[in-house]
Amino acid sequence: MDNANLAIGIDLGTTNSLIAVWQEGRAKLIPNKFGEYLTPSIISIDENKHILVGKPAKSRRISHPDKTAALFKRSMGSNISWKLGDESFNAPELSSLVLRSLKEDAEEYLHQPVNDVVISVPAYFSDEQRKHTRLAAELAGLNAVRLINEPTAAAMAYGLHTQQNTRSLVFDLGGGTFDVTVLEYATPVIEVHASAGDNYLGGEDFTTMLVDAALKHWELNKSTLPEAALAELYSMAETAKCDGDMPLKLSWCPVHDRELMTCEFYEDELEDLWLPLLNRLRVPIEQALRDARLKPSQIDSLVLVGGASQMPLVHRIAVRLFGKLPYQNYDPSTIVALGAAIQAACRLRSEDVEEVILTDICPYSLGIEVCQQGVSGIFSPIIERNTTVPVSKVETYSTMHPDQDSIQVNVYQGENHKVKNNILVESFDVPLEKTGAYQSIDIRFSYDINGLLEVDILLEDGKTESRVINHSPALLTQQQIDASRARLQELKIYPRDMLANRTFKAQLEERWSRALSEEREWLGKIITDFDAALLSNDQERVDNVRHRACEYLGIEEPKAP
Repeated sequence: MDNANLAIGIDLGTTNSLIAVWQEGRAKLIPNKFGEYLTPSIISIDENKHILVGKPAKSRRISHPDKTAALFKRSMGSNISWKLGDESFNAPELSSLVLRSLKEDAEEYLHQPVNDVVISVPAYFSDEQRKHTRLAAELAGLNAVRLINEPTAAAMAYGLHTQQNTRSLVFDLGGGTFDVTVLEYATPVIEVHASAGDNYLGGEDFTTMLVDAALKHWELNKSTLPEAALAELYSMAETAKCDGDMPLKLSWCPVHDRELMTCEFYEDELEDLWLPLLNRLRVPIEQALRDARLKPSQIDSLVLVGGASQMPLVHRIAVRLFGKLPYQNYDPSTIVALGAAIQAACRLRSEDVEEVILTDICPYSLGIEVCQQGVSGIFSPIIERNTTVPVSKVETYSTMHPDQDSIQVNVYQGENHKVKNNILVESFDVPLEKTGAYQSIDIRFSYDINGLLEVDILLEDGKTESRVINHSPALLTQQQIDASRARLQELKIYPRDMLANRTFKAQLEERWSRALSEEREWLGKIITDFDAALLSNDQERVDNVRHRACEYLGIEEPKAP
């Protein structure tokens, strides 16, 4: 398979990211350098200013929280930055480091360069968030030829094997976002009818609420706790939440000379605790069904996507709402990457993939700011949310007074009557010829399947003003993008052939930060022995120390890349 025909799909997730390829008639997950499919979406920088991505970075969240960044996908489209040591990064830059790591894994696995990829995004990602996702790909040396909505990618994977006419609801609860998509599969068409979601609702919110409840039980103030101790509590809460054992038990010591503190949560207590979040799940579900003009009983199948969708309480609510068990054919944590690879194969018209015609929708309403009856700041939608794309629609407006010599076109997206509560996409001025009379102006919005919006202004004198709202992130010039790319390329990425040792050391440091007294003392000796072995540059000595330590600690020895 030559590079031009590589069908690569990427799930760039809040908690974990994956990459897949279409090979031998099916989508296959590509293992990372540790032989695992899930690469944690975490970045850290070590004492030698080397960048660590994924598993070794995850182990440093507790031992080095000030030099580790996670959950940055939730800040796509914002100006938030992370300070890691002496370096500062924004969300697209951190995401690009994850994508670069996935790209290297794929190139090593496939023995050829990887360039064109299909990347999944939450269905409810805004235009700006999608632009920043494309920028992250560009900074990683990838060409995002298509962004596919995560629920739609899941439907691609399921749709290819069910081969029947069904209405499905995809319930996608990941680490940081929640999406609901209603779609219909009728061979060979997958038609998306409606999407709704919440970009600030995910598994991490359940973890945060659990941590806050534990601190309240212990009468501790979060702001007064050491950063490393708080990171340890978050890690413990996340593990306990995912295990699903009842009662959910947390045992933690905020300061190492204090006694261990414990608290337990039974299932009914967790349901009460998480009730505000569980109720928030209902809103997008009801909106998507309403927009699709369907009742829950008219949904034939339920697909759960995302690791957080497997939480017992969440699973139970989904079953209760629709009165049916969800499909269990695929791992909810990996299905999106597989679907993205299938879409990449369809795009390339691979001979060994069933023909699938995928229709998608515009998840947000797009329109302009107008003045009505002397009241300014009113949102006038031109393309309503959940309109099938590609689409082109026109609305007619009028100038505000006879001697007007220009109009300002402010393009917004959102669902609020007032533009101040929506998102400004673009603003530009259009000159007018003074006529001494009110003028009629046609404004046409054309939106394609890649999220490219073209705005055409047709004036009474026959002149047309056009503006393409492209994928370059707002407020970033090409010079700034080039500078960011150059800075990232200068960063020292930790050598792949030494990552097994670096990951093992990070695991030791994480375990030391959790330990107390005697356990901490002998862990410290192991770390010292391992550091001495690394300094000796004697690979046999390093391997022996690591092997003996893993046996003593009862942990699996890290795999060499």
